[in-house]
Amino acid sequence: MTLHKSLLAAAALLSLLALSACEQKGPAERAGEQLDNAVENAGDKIEDATDDASKAVEQAGDKVEDATDK
Repeated sequence: MTLHKSLLAAAALLSLLALSACEQKGPAERAGEQLDNAVENAGDKIEDATDDASKAVEQAGDKVEDATDK
């Protein structure tokens, strides 16, 4: 019975080691994450810029409308 328990414990230990090795990120995965972050940041900046431009156009339109109402 002790041999069976020893084999079971060894199998559990090997499984844990295999899972912990899978959690480590390789250079390709880290590079991919950096690329994902860069693309997301660029998208956020583009969205912010278009929001700012939209507000500026809206304000300009309001000024033109106010000027023509007089």
